[in-house]
Amino acid sequence: MKRKNWPGFALLAIACLAISLISWEAKSLLAAKPRKARAREVPVFQVDPSWPKIPNDWVFGEVSSVSVDAQDHVWMLQRPRTLRPAQKSQAAPPVLEFDAAGNFIKGWGGAGDGYEWPLNEHGIFLDYKGNVWIGGNDKLDNQVLKFTQDGKFIMQIGHSGQSKGNADTNNLNRPADAFVYPKTNEVFIADGYGNRRVIVFDADTGVFKRMWGAFGNQPADMAPNKASEQLAGNNVPAPIAPAKDDLGPQQFNLVHAARVSNDGLVYVSDRGSKRLQVFTIDGKFLKQVFIGRDCEAPKCGNGHTTASTAFSPDPQQRFLYIADRSEGRILVLDRKTLEILYSFGKLSQAPGDFNILHHMSIDSKGNLYTTEVNDNFTAGECCRRIQKFVFKGMSSAPMN
Repeated sequence: MKRKNWPGFALLAIACLAISLISWEAKSLLAAKPRKARAREVPVFQVDPSWPKIPNDWVFGEVSSVSVDAQDHVWMLQRPRTLRPAQKSQAAPPVLEFDAAGNFIKGWGGAGDGYEWPLNEHGIFLDYKGNVWIGGNDKLDNQVLKFTQDGKFIMQIGHSGQSKGNADTNNLNRPADAFVYPKTNEVFIADGYGNRRVIVFDADTGVFKRMWGAFGNQPADMAPNKASEQLAGNNVPAPIAPAKDDLGPQQFNLVHAARVSNDGLVYVSDRGSKRLQVFTIDGKFLKQVFIGRDCEAPKCGNGHTTASTAFSPDPQQRFLYIADRSEGRILVLDRKTLEILYSFGKLSQAPGDFNILHHMSIDSKGNLYTTEVNDNFTAGECCRRIQKFVFKGMSSAPMN
């Protein structure tokens, strides 16, 4: 009697089973429907039309700037001098603090001993130590001021009416914005209405550190242009119209904001050139993105777009928000790639829309705060306001 080859039979059975399984999996894959790519999720917002609660029947002038502190209290800067004469008695203080619910905390500001208050309030910033930085953009505003949250004066960089141009490291020239970067304790100033530069000082001593212009170039003095002054308001630097297929002007054309990300990149809003430029902390140019490049004055406001920026509050700061001034919208971008994901808002007086969108800031929960500086009364009393956009979570990008 022959011995049966049991090991051989076992191997043959295993091989047949494997072939059957492979055949079944292949058929299943062929029969399966292709999966749709998952829609990209982005942060979405909803305006809170009841925010904030304004006390004492106060009236705002042009609301120029906003910043959020470590307690998520919202600080706004407004221009009492821009009120009509009949409204002067109801003028709110230049600096106002609100909590996240919109309740008024305190207000202060204006002329005082030991410092030169700006003639046209422009930018406010709350640094990581809780200090308040304020600048102005009148032709004589060549300084920034640093205060405690109670309005006690700490330091002044520059002096009123003393600017000697872009080479001057002691004075500013109508500075639009300031930002203190905690890792280096340096204040980055968008010195852009009179000069064409980002300039950096030690945030405690005011000692000059460095400065740069567009693409990291040396900033140059250029004569103002009368036509652009009328369009953009009080002596804005002359615009340099770039060809549509180039990189844009080699000089900044109204540096309106400068913000530093957690990973040490400097995002500069070149408002008049309709672009955002990105630099290293030392001013080396990295990349840029144009926003609304076809937006031309007078059909599109004054033709300025990139007014301000903010980062999403996650540690990676995945999203970058850009305030588009003349087109009345906020754009949401992928911060790393500068890809535009979607936008919201339009030119309108309605809550949630914008009439001369100016500055913005964000709190730790992702809520956005925006300011508007309607500098005429063609829209009645609108829109000299601050608005809160409540973060509603992540969703697929809405249709624009």
